[in-house]
Amino acid sequence: MTSSTTPLVTTTPTHRQHPPSIDRLTFLIDKSKSINHLLQTHALLLRHGLHNHPILNFKLQRSYASLGRLDYTVALFQRTHNPSVFFWTSIIHSHAQCGLHDLALMYYTQMLTNGVEPNCFTFSAVMKTCPLRLGKALHSQTIKLGFDSDLYVRTGLVDVYARAGEVEEARVLFDGMEERDVVCWNVMIDGYAQHGMPNEALLLFRKMLVAKIKPNELTVLSLLSACGQLGALESGRWLHSYIENNGIQVNAHVGTALIDMYSKCGSLEDARLVFDMIDEKDVVAWNSMIVGYAMHGFSRDALRLFHEMRRLSCQPTDITFIGVLSACAYAGLVSEGRAFFSSMKDEYGIEPKIEHYGCMVNLLSRAGQLEEAYEFVKNMKIDPDPVLWGTLLGACRLHGNITLGEEIAEFLLGQNLANSGTFILLSNIYAAAGNWDGVARVRTLMKHSGIQKEPGCSSIEVDNKVHEFLAGDRRSPRSKEIYMMIKEMNQWLTAHGYTPQIDTVLHDLGEREKEQSLEVHSEKLAIAFGLISTQPGTTIKIVKNLRVCSDCHAVTKLISKITGRKIVMRDRNRFHHFANGSCSCGDYW
Repeated sequence: MTSSTTPLVTTTPTHRQHPPSIDRLTFLIDKSKSINHLLQTHALLLRHGLHNHPILNFKLQRSYASLGRLDYTVALFQRTHNPSVFFWTSIIHSHAQCGLHDLALMYYTQMLTNGVEPNCFTFSAVMKTCPLRLGKALHSQTIKLGFDSDLYVRTGLVDVYARAGEVEEARVLFDGMEERDVVCWNVMIDGYAQHGMPNEALLLFRKMLVAKIKPNELTVLSLLSACGQLGALESGRWLHSYIENNGIQVNAHVGTALIDMYSKCGSLEDARLVFDMIDEKDVVAWNSMIVGYAMHGFSRDALRLFHEMRRLSCQPTDITFIGVLSACAYAGLVSEGRAFFSSMKDEYGIEPKIEHYGCMVNLLSRAGQLEEAYEFVKNMKIDPDPVLWGTLLGACRLHGNITLGEEIAEFLLGQNLANSGTFILLSNIYAAAGNWDGVARVRTLMKHSGIQKEPGCSSIEVDNKVHEFLAGDRRSPRSKEIYMMIKEMNQWLTAHGYTPQIDTVLHDLGEREKEQSLEVHSEKLAIAFGLISTQPGTTIKIVKNLRVCSDCHAVTKLISKITGRKIVMRDRNRFHHFANGSCSCGDYW
């Protein structure tokens, strides 16, 4: 191996003193909690000529890496004569742990080139770094060498497939394992949580408990994410109770995950309780609470918390400003938003990212300053993404600016930047203006491109079970009761002067057909199910995958007044808190 120029401890070996035992030196290396302590132990090995002892050399390399001195690890490895598979595995593992995936794969390739055959631990280490294509090749290798049934190798394979979104293949491997430890369960649960399958994550957790596998911190972090995605507050509260009753420490990581979960499940009160209980708040905890306030439309609370954070000398990050700028956008605080955006670079040295530009476009667009927003996008220092263009197009529809909407859409089509959202938003703009020829033209383009509009879906959690509804859905066992409640709701609404907003129906239908279409929107079915399934006075919490339409927004305000219920709805853009006939968004969303 070639030598390294990295400075390491050097000294002349001496045998005047009786050397400590190998066990004693191994203990000293393992217990080194700082780089200085490890350097002293390294010097001791050199004094007694034991620096080339294979076990001690191996331990030193692992310890230097764990203390953040990967350069020392590499230097030791390069000075090792004919490193065994254990040394190769260690250097691969060390680079993988530091996120240096390309270098980890390079060492794996070098190991094979040097004729060293991998073992089960090598495969486990390299699988932490590899993309799916290489993972499949490694899968074949493990079968050939007879390692495919090893617990660590099989767990690594489950991780490879789950990480790449091939969760069905991951689950086949997982189910085929005779033995599973907590790491394997965590990998599969996290695979579901990270790829939009939170229900499956929670179901697998229940099986984990039945199998008497004790969850750890990583388990609950994945599950809290799953609860947040679903808006499953009852399940999240149960999980919080489980954490407290089973000795899982509510440290900064778990605390922040709890704040995020409660915020996404519509309970800012619980989120704030957790936030206040964290003794040593890092910037991630502050960010999570600020973003939580912002997404619920409590903009002043978000900005107040930002100023409190700065008073306590906690330095903001780019995530902090996403929360702050979102708060300004949701409340229409244009001048404050401009000031915060300018201060990012001028005062805090933070270069704006696409998310910050998106917040500014959202702020200007929602305030009706569409031309300025369009100029802002055209003069950006980085290329705008589809989400940002979608924000601008959506605002054109909201404010009825068909001319600008067409101009933007034609630009995107001409630059080959259009996606499904572009077509759908342009179709919506035409439909809102009654231009059905334009709608037909856009939908013909969508058909030729194979693009379909995403269906609206609303979910509600009752008795720890999440119920999902599509528009006009009749799959529920309680469908008959739901539609009876829909009929009763319509009677209440009519008595209170409600007029259906048929202009929100983006199809060329007759007036009565449009009214009937509005009556069975997914969020109204979810509200009806909540009314028949929960006790009077209970808050109804709904999650909608798309932006709530103006008619459903108006209906939900009235239902909250008529029933005396609080209704919390999370749509694609934000949270809406309905109470006594009004909404926290102030009809600004």
